[in-house]
Amino acid sequence: MTLRLRDTLTRAVLPVEPLEAGRVRMYSCGPTVYRYAHVGNLRTFLLADLIRRALLYHGIDVRHVQNITDVGHMRSRCRRRCARTARPSASR
Repeated sequence: MTLRLRDTLTRAVLPVEPLEAGRVRMYSCGPTVYRYAHVGNLRTFLLADLIRRALLYHGIDVRHVQNITDVGHMRSRCRRRCARTARPSASR
């Protein structure tokens, strides 16, 4: 059985053809979580894991790399903004 995935650019369903026989290297973006976690954050992990497991099931060696986005600058900006809006309310 051939593993096939949908190419969203061409809208065609194509077979997975590794560049190296028997080995796939895949990269997937991790979540950019800077507030509360939700189902959308989990979707990225689930889809990448499903594809990786399907490849392993078909006997293909998988090298999977996933990034976790550093959003420290976004969090500090939010903290400053939230602190600005909370102070006038607290002083009333």
